[in-house]
Amino acid sequence: MNKQPKIPPKFASEAQERAFWETHDSTEHLDWTKAQKVTLPNLKPTTKTISLRLPQHLLDSIKTAANARDVPYQSLIKVWLQEKLHMH
Repeated sequence: MNKQPKIPPKFASEAQERAFWETHDSTEHLDWTKAQKVTLPNLKPTTKTISLRLPQHLLDSIKTAANARDVPYQSLIKVWLQEKLHMH
């Protein structure tokens, strides 16, 4: 049996609302049974920096290909990796 969520009070100012939420648990005021999954299309995917050792001739070839396309070589590597993953 789910208990009904509490209804938060009306606030006269943002400062009053801030003070209220600093001392109250917001989860007591939400009805999670009515929650819906949403898609946020404008968010950028999380990235992680990696270190990748490549032979110098391979890196030179990648940089040449990227320069011909007028894109950063790191971006070209990401595109090629993504394309290769979609092939499998």
